[in-house]
Amino acid sequence: MSSSNIPHVVLQSSSNHQKMPVIGFGTASTSTTIDTKEAVLEAIKLGYRHFDTASIYGSEQPLGEAIAEALQLGLIVSRDELFITSKLWCADNFPHLVLPAIHKTLQSLKLEYVDLYLIHWPISVNPGTWEILYPEEALTSFDLKGVWKAMEECQKQGLTKFIGVSNFSCHKLENLLSFATIPPSVNQVEMNLTWQQKKLREYCQAKGIIITAYSPLGAPGALWGSNYVVDNELLKEIAEAHGKSFAQVSLRWLYEVGVTVAVKSYNKERMKQNIEIFDWALSKDDYEKIAQIEQHQLCKNGPTKFIADLFDGEN
Repeated sequence: MSSSNIPHVVLQSSSNHQKMPVIGFGTASTSTTIDTKEAVLEAIKLGYRHFDTASIYGSEQPLGEAIAEALQLGLIVSRDELFITSKLWCADNFPHLVLPAIHKTLQSLKLEYVDLYLIHWPISVNPGTWEILYPEEALTSFDLKGVWKAMEECQKQGLTKFIGVSNFSCHKLENLLSFATIPPSVNQVEMNLTWQQKKLREYCQAKGIIITAYSPLGAPGALWGSNYVVDNELLKEIAEAHGKSFAQVSLRWLYEVGVTVAVKSYNKERMKQNIEIFDWALSKDDYEKIAQIEQHQLCKNGPTKFIADLFDGEN
Protein backbone atom coordinates (compact mmCIF):
# COMPACT_ATOMS: atom_id res chain seq x y z
CA MET A 1 0.00 0.00 0.00
CA SER A 2 1.21 3.48 -0.84
CA SER A 3 1.66 5.80 2.13
CA SER A 4 -0.68 8.23 0.36
CA ASN A 5 -3.51 5.70 0.77
CA ILE A 6 -3.28 5.66 4.58
CA PRO A 7 -5.77 8.23 5.94
CA HIS A 8 -4.63 10.86 8.41
CA VAL A 9 -5.93 13.13 11.11
CA VAL A 10 -4.85 16.73 11.49
CA LEU A 11 -3.21 17.88 14.71
CA GLN A 12 -3.58 21.58 15.33
CA SER A 13 -2.09 24.13 17.69
CA SER A 14 -2.18 27.91 17.73
CA SER A 15 0.85 28.13 15.44
CA ASN A 16 0.99 24.79 13.68
CA HIS A 17 -0.94 21.99 12.03
CA GLN A 18 0.24 18.65 10.75
CA LYS A 19 -1.11 15.43 9.31
CA MET A 20 -0.71 12.31 11.46
CA PRO A 21 -1.29 8.95 9.72
CA VAL A 22 -4.05 7.02 11.49
CA ILE A 23 -1.89 3.90 11.76
CA GLY A 24 1.46 4.13 13.49
CA PHE A 25 4.12 1.43 13.63
CA GLY A 26 4.93 0.58 17.25
CA THR A 27 8.49 -0.32 18.25
CA ALA A 28 7.94 -1.67 21.78
CA SER A 29 8.68 -5.19 20.59
CA THR A 30 10.59 -8.05 22.16
CA SER A 31 10.87 -9.85 18.83
CA THR A 32 14.09 -11.80 18.40
CA THR A 33 13.51 -12.89 14.81
CA ILE A 34 14.00 -9.47 13.25
CA ASP A 35 15.50 -6.37 14.79
CA THR A 36 13.85 -2.97 15.03
CA LYS A 37 15.96 -1.33 12.33
CA GLU A 38 15.08 -4.03 9.78
CA ALA A 39 11.41 -3.93 10.80
CA VAL A 40 11.21 -0.15 10.40
CA LEU A 41 12.84 -0.27 6.97
CA GLU A 42 10.36 -2.95 5.90
CA ALA A 43 7.50 -0.88 7.32
CA ILE A 44 8.61 2.18 5.32
CA LYS A 45 8.69 0.03 2.17
CA LEU A 46 5.13 -1.15 2.90
CA GLY A 47 3.88 2.43 3.30
CA TYR A 48 4.03 3.18 7.03
CA ARG A 49 4.98 6.77 7.79
CA HIS A 50 4.08 7.10 11.49
CA PHE A 51 6.50 5.50 13.97
CA ASP A 52 5.92 5.24 17.71
CA THR A 53 8.80 4.87 20.16
CA ALA A 54 9.69 5.81 23.76
CA SER A 55 12.82 6.18 25.83
CA ILE A 56 11.90 3.09 27.87
CA TYR A 57 11.52 0.90 24.77
CA GLY A 58 15.19 1.01 23.85
CA SER A 59 14.14 1.49 20.23
CA GLU A 60 14.93 5.16 19.65
CA GLN A 61 18.46 4.52 18.40
CA PRO A 62 17.58 1.73 15.90
CA LEU A 63 14.60 3.76 14.70
CA GLY A 64 16.92 6.69 14.08
CA GLU A 65 19.35 4.43 12.23
CA ALA A 66 16.52 3.10 10.06
CA ILE A 67 15.39 6.64 9.20
CA ALA A 68 18.93 7.57 8.17
CA GLU A 69 19.22 4.44 6.03
CA ALA A 70 15.79 5.00 4.45
CA LEU A 71 16.94 8.47 3.39
CA GLN A 72 20.19 7.07 2.04
CA LEU A 73 18.36 4.35 0.08
CA GLY A 74 15.83 6.82 -1.30
CA LEU A 75 12.87 5.10 0.37
CA ILE A 76 11.88 8.56 1.57
CA VAL A 77 13.03 11.90 0.17
CA SER A 78 12.91 13.84 3.43
CA ARG A 79 12.62 13.20 7.17
CA ASP A 80 9.54 15.44 6.99
CA GLU A 81 7.68 12.59 5.27
CA LEU A 82 7.66 10.75 8.60
CA PHE A 83 5.68 11.35 11.77
CA ILE A 84 7.72 10.35 14.85
CA THR A 85 6.23 9.97 18.33
CA SER A 86 8.28 9.46 21.48
CA LYS A 87 7.53 9.60 25.20
CA LEU A 88 8.81 10.94 28.52
CA TRP A 89 9.40 8.11 30.99
CA CYS A 90 8.35 8.13 34.67
CA ALA A 91 11.91 8.57 35.93
CA ASP A 92 12.09 11.87 34.00
CA ASN A 93 8.61 13.00 35.02
CA PHE A 94 9.90 16.08 36.87
CA PRO A 95 9.84 19.69 35.62
CA HIS A 96 13.65 20.05 35.58
CA LEU A 97 14.22 16.74 33.72
CA VAL A 98 11.81 17.14 30.79
CA LEU A 99 14.09 19.20 28.54
CA PRO A 100 17.16 17.01 29.20
CA ALA A 101 15.02 13.94 28.47
CA ILE A 102 13.79 15.16 25.09
CA HIS A 103 17.33 16.23 24.13
CA LYS A 104 18.49 12.69 24.95
CA THR A 105 15.67 11.27 22.84
CA LEU A 106 16.63 13.48 19.90
CA GLN A 107 20.27 12.49 20.31
CA SER A 108 19.30 8.79 20.20
CA LEU A 109 17.11 9.33 17.14
CA LYS A 110 19.67 11.67 15.53
CA LEU A 111 16.81 14.03 14.69
CA GLU A 112 16.34 17.75 15.20
CA TYR A 113 12.74 17.31 16.36
CA VAL A 114 10.01 14.76 17.00
CA ASP A 115 6.49 15.34 15.74
CA LEU A 116 4.79 14.34 18.98
CA TYR A 117 6.12 14.03 22.54
CA LEU A 118 3.95 12.39 25.20
CA ILE A 119 3.99 12.06 28.97
CA HIS A 120 4.14 8.26 29.08
CA TRP A 121 2.38 7.76 32.43
CA PRO A 122 0.91 10.11 35.07
CA ILE A 123 3.46 8.73 37.55
CA SER A 124 6.80 10.02 38.87
CA VAL A 125 9.53 7.70 40.09
CA ASN A 126 12.29 8.65 42.53
CA PRO A 127 15.90 8.48 41.31
CA GLY A 128 17.47 5.07 41.78
CA THR A 129 17.92 1.66 40.21
CA TRP A 130 14.42 0.22 40.23
CA GLU A 131 12.91 -2.83 38.62
CA ILE A 132 9.65 -2.48 36.73
CA LEU A 133 7.07 -3.09 38.22
CA TYR A 134 8.08 -0.22 40.48
CA PRO A 135 7.86 -0.87 44.26
CA GLU A 136 5.88 1.53 46.42
CA GLU A 137 9.00 3.25 47.74
CA ALA A 138 9.99 4.17 44.16
CA LEU A 139 6.93 6.36 43.69
CA THR A 140 6.70 10.05 44.47
CA SER A 141 4.19 12.84 43.85
CA PHE A 142 3.64 13.81 40.23
CA ASP A 143 3.80 17.56 39.53
CA LEU A 144 1.61 17.60 36.43
CA LYS A 145 1.46 21.39 36.27
CA GLY A 146 5.24 21.78 36.39
CA VAL A 147 5.88 18.91 33.98
CA TRP A 148 3.32 20.21 31.49
CA LYS A 149 4.88 23.69 31.56
CA ALA A 150 8.19 22.04 30.62
CA MET A 151 6.43 20.03 27.88
CA GLU A 152 5.05 23.30 26.50
CA GLU A 153 8.59 24.67 26.51
CA CYS A 154 9.70 21.69 24.40
CA GLN A 155 7.13 22.67 21.80
CA LYS A 156 8.00 26.36 21.98
CA GLN A 157 11.67 25.54 21.37
CA GLY A 158 10.81 23.43 18.31
CA LEU A 159 12.06 20.19 19.86
CA THR A 160 8.62 18.70 19.21
CA LYS A 161 5.83 19.95 17.00
CA PHE A 162 3.07 18.72 19.31
CA ILE A 163 2.72 17.50 22.87
CA GLY A 164 0.33 15.09 24.50
CA VAL A 165 -0.18 12.44 27.13
CA SER A 166 -0.59 8.71 27.52
CA ASN A 167 -2.69 6.70 29.96
CA PHE A 168 -4.71 9.72 31.12
CA SER A 169 -8.30 9.32 32.33
CA CYS A 170 -11.06 11.88 31.71
CA HIS A 171 -10.49 13.20 35.24
CA LYS A 172 -6.75 13.68 34.67
CA LEU A 173 -7.36 15.33 31.31
CA GLU A 174 -9.88 17.70 32.90
CA ASN A 175 -7.26 18.69 35.47
CA LEU A 176 -4.63 19.23 32.78
CA LEU A 177 -6.96 21.31 30.61
CA SER A 178 -7.75 23.57 33.57
CA PHE A 179 -4.26 25.14 33.42
CA ALA A 180 -2.63 24.11 30.11
CA THR A 181 -1.61 26.97 27.85
CA ILE A 182 -1.09 24.45 25.04
CA PRO A 183 -3.68 21.64 25.31
CA PRO A 184 -2.65 18.03 24.68
CA SER A 185 -3.06 16.99 21.05
CA VAL A 186 -3.13 13.25 21.73
CA ASN A 187 -3.95 10.79 24.52
CA GLN A 188 -2.45 7.35 23.87
CA VAL A 189 -4.29 4.64 25.81
CA GLU A 190 -5.10 0.95 25.89
CA MET A 191 -8.07 0.39 23.60
CA ASN A 192 -9.39 -2.58 21.68
CA LEU A 193 -12.61 -4.52 21.19
CA THR A 194 -12.37 -5.94 24.70
CA TRP A 195 -11.64 -2.51 26.24
CA GLN A 196 -13.66 -0.05 24.19
CA GLN A 197 -13.42 3.05 26.44
CA LYS A 198 -16.63 4.70 25.24
CA LYS A 199 -16.63 7.41 27.92
CA LEU A 200 -13.02 8.42 27.19
CA ARG A 201 -13.63 8.41 23.45
CA GLU A 202 -16.58 10.75 23.84
CA TYR A 203 -14.71 13.04 26.22
CA CYS A 204 -11.64 13.35 23.99
CA GLN A 205 -13.76 13.95 20.91
CA ALA A 206 -15.57 16.78 22.71
CA LYS A 207 -12.24 18.33 23.76
CA GLY A 208 -10.52 17.95 20.37
CA ILE A 209 -8.00 15.42 21.68
CA ILE A 210 -7.01 12.61 19.30
CA ILE A 211 -6.88 9.13 20.85
CA THR A 212 -4.19 6.69 19.80
CA ALA A 213 -4.95 3.11 20.80
CA TYR A 214 -2.12 0.89 21.99
CA SER A 215 -2.54 -2.87 22.40
CA PRO A 216 -5.27 -2.84 19.74
CA LEU A 217 -5.14 -6.64 19.69
CA GLY A 218 -4.83 -7.10 23.45
CA ALA A 219 -1.03 -7.54 23.44
CA PRO A 220 -1.05 -11.37 23.32
CA GLY A 221 2.29 -12.75 24.49
CA ALA A 222 3.20 -9.62 26.44
CA LEU A 223 3.85 -9.83 30.17
CA TRP A 224 0.59 -8.03 30.94
CA GLY A 225 -1.32 -8.91 27.76
CA SER A 226 -4.06 -11.46 27.12
CA ASN A 227 -5.77 -13.51 24.41
CA TYR A 228 -9.19 -11.91 25.04
CA VAL A 229 -9.19 -10.33 21.56
CA VAL A 230 -7.48 -13.19 19.74
CA ASP A 231 -9.81 -15.85 21.15
CA ASN A 232 -13.08 -13.91 21.00
CA GLU A 233 -15.70 -15.99 19.17
CA LEU A 234 -17.85 -13.04 18.09
CA LEU A 235 -14.80 -11.40 16.58
CA LYS A 236 -13.96 -14.62 14.73
CA GLU A 237 -17.49 -14.69 13.28
CA ILE A 238 -17.20 -11.12 12.01
CA ALA A 239 -13.76 -11.76 10.52
CA GLU A 240 -14.96 -14.90 8.74
CA ALA A 241 -17.99 -13.10 7.28
CA HIS A 242 -15.74 -10.44 5.75
CA GLY A 243 -12.92 -12.75 4.75
CA LYS A 244 -10.59 -10.78 7.00
CA SER A 245 -8.33 -11.57 9.95
CA PHE A 246 -9.39 -10.85 13.53
CA ALA A 247 -6.65 -8.21 13.59
CA GLN A 248 -8.05 -6.43 10.54
CA VAL A 249 -11.55 -6.37 12.07
CA SER A 250 -10.15 -4.99 15.33
CA LEU A 251 -8.20 -2.25 13.58
CA ARG A 252 -11.08 -1.41 11.25
CA TRP A 253 -13.38 -0.90 14.26
CA LEU A 254 -10.90 1.49 15.88
CA TYR A 255 -10.60 3.43 12.65
CA GLU A 256 -14.37 3.64 12.19
CA VAL A 257 -14.94 5.01 15.72
CA GLY A 258 -12.43 7.77 15.03
CA VAL A 259 -9.38 6.45 16.85
CA THR A 260 -5.80 6.29 15.58
CA VAL A 261 -3.76 3.22 16.41
CA ALA A 262 -0.22 1.99 17.06
CA VAL A 263 0.23 -1.56 15.77
CA LYS A 264 3.10 -3.73 16.93
CA SER A 265 4.17 -6.61 14.73
CA TYR A 266 7.54 -7.27 13.14
CA ASN A 267 6.07 -10.10 11.02
CA LYS A 268 6.14 -8.93 7.40
CA GLU A 269 2.79 -10.46 6.40
CA ARG A 270 0.98 -9.12 9.45
CA MET A 271 2.60 -5.71 8.95
CA LYS A 272 1.09 -5.73 5.45
CA GLN A 273 -2.35 -6.91 6.64
CA ASN A 274 -2.48 -4.24 9.36
CA ILE A 275 -2.66 -1.44 6.79
CA GLU A 276 -5.08 -3.24 4.47
CA ILE A 277 -8.20 -2.10 6.32
CA PHE A 278 -9.37 0.90 4.32
CA ASP A 279 -11.31 -0.62 1.40
CA TRP A 280 -14.17 -2.27 3.31
CA ALA A 281 -16.46 -1.50 6.26
CA LEU A 282 -18.18 -3.12 9.23
CA SER A 283 -21.94 -3.59 9.11
CA LYS A 284 -24.70 -2.69 11.54
CA ASP A 285 -24.88 -6.37 12.49
CA ASP A 286 -21.14 -6.34 13.20
CA TYR A 287 -21.60 -3.42 15.59
CA GLU A 288 -24.40 -5.24 17.40
CA LYS A 289 -22.08 -8.20 17.94
CA ILE A 290 -19.21 -5.96 19.02
CA ALA A 291 -21.45 -4.32 21.63
CA GLN A 292 -21.88 -7.76 23.26
CA ILE A 293 -18.14 -8.37 23.78
CA GLU A 294 -17.19 -8.68 27.43
CA GLN A 295 -14.88 -5.91 28.57
CA HIS A 296 -11.51 -6.45 30.30
CA GLN A 297 -8.93 -3.79 31.11
CA LEU A 298 -5.45 -5.31 31.00
CA CYS A 299 -3.07 -2.59 32.12
CA LYS A 300 -4.81 -1.49 35.34
CA ASN A 301 -1.93 -0.11 37.40
CA GLY A 302 0.65 0.86 34.83
CA PRO A 303 4.31 0.26 35.69
CA THR A 304 3.45 -0.30 39.36
CA LYS A 305 0.83 -2.27 41.29
CA PHE A 306 0.54 0.35 44.02
CA ILE A 307 -1.71 2.93 42.35
CA ALA A 308 -5.23 1.54 42.54
CA ASP A 309 -6.86 4.71 41.14
CA LEU A 310 -4.48 5.32 38.24
CA PHE A 311 -7.39 5.39 35.79
CA ASP A 312 -9.85 6.87 38.30
CA GLY A 313 -12.25 3.95 37.95
CA GLU A 314 -13.26 5.02 34.43
CA ASN A 315 -14.26 2.74 31.57
